[in-house]
Amino acid sequence: MSTRRTRAKRELAAVSVVILVVAVLMGLAYIKVNQPERGQREISIGLVGDADEEIWKAVQHELDQRRAGIKIKLRSFQYGRYANQALSNGEIDLNAFQHYAFLEQESKQHGYRFAAIGDTYISPLNLYSKKYRSVDQIGHGERLAIPSDPIDLGRSLKVLASAGLIGLRDPKATTPVPEDIVDNPRGLVLDQVDPPGIVKVLPDYAAGITNTNFILDAGMKIQDAIYQVPGDLKSPANHPYVNIIVARQADKNDPAYTALVSAYHSRYVADAINRYYRGAAVPAFSY
Repeated sequence: MSTRRTRAKRELAAVSVVILVVAVLMGLAYIKVNQPERGQREISIGLVGDADEEIWKAVQHELDQRRAGIKIKLRSFQYGRYANQALSNGEIDLNAFQHYAFLEQESKQHGYRFAAIGDTYISPLNLYSKKYRSVDQIGHGERLAIPSDPIDLGRSLKVLASAGLIGLRDPKATTPVPEDIVDNPRGLVLDQVDPPGIVKVLPDYAAGITNTNFILDAGMKIQDAIYQVPGDLKSPANHPYVNIIVARQADKNDPAYTALVSAYHSRYVADAINRYYRGAAVPAFSY
């Protein structure tokens, strides 16, 4: 009986040792994968959602091919304002989620001393619906969901004007407001909703406008849009909506950031954007 107990104890001890060794090896593997190697510079980048993760994997690949000695660490935020707060507080090194118009508005409102260090892509703000297949089907007095943040609210009004649903006092204004609507022939009701939540409430509305990253995160396709705004990069009207990599003003000339932007502005990354987004986002840089 004691022999059996002794054998059982030995077997248990052996199993415990194996488990411990496996745990240690897994921990070391995790550290190796997730920590920069000796001599590498880690750069933390704030994103909104996770739609761009594949693009940044392509950037990392390009950096590795160039032996730049840079490791990218991504951090996802639910809202853009949190990503800007984190950048201002030094919690992250860069962020890459906003366009020029949003950066300008945030800087004015919060006094951020930020600098755009590189263009990434332009992503259209389109009109989506779970009820209709075309703009013509939207009836009189129906409700539309539009982004509540001031910049995308103004941009969404320009989308509705481009689709022929409303008329604006100044069609060239970058950030019009609802008071600038001078023509609403269908008597549409525009409800302002937090951008990430618009996809979830689409079934409750005739249609809604939201950002591409939220559409992709929800498993939808850009082709699901019932109206898409033509994206002409040569048009000055589109420049405010080009997405950018943003740094703190004091750090904008950091050589590592310059190397990162150079890697982003490569054919390899441009091809990754075109392959992954399939026209939903267009590279806004020369390569």
